[in-house]
Amino acid sequence: MAESAKSRALKEIDDLFDELDGLLKNVDVESDLATRGVNVSLAIVAADGLRAYLHGDKARAADDLGTVAEEILARLKAKQQEGKPS
Repeated sequence: MAESAKSRALKEIDDLFDELDGLLKNVDVESDLATRGVNVSLAIVAADGLRAYLHGDKARAADDLGTVAEEILARLKAKQQEGKPS
């Protein structure tokens, strides 16, 4: 693949992630996701991690995606603890 084609492909990926970022920051989308228990801030960090990975920035990707995974797991465990009798 020629360098200009790679640049064009990354530009398209960046455009897609920019659109996703805008959608996630939309009040209506945020509200709909919140009713499903989705934390938009975590979703944005996850998207940033994936974007970093696609750009070859594996250290940032690992950091962002690791943070998201840890936070989701912690919230899931906390939710499960709420449901257990004391």
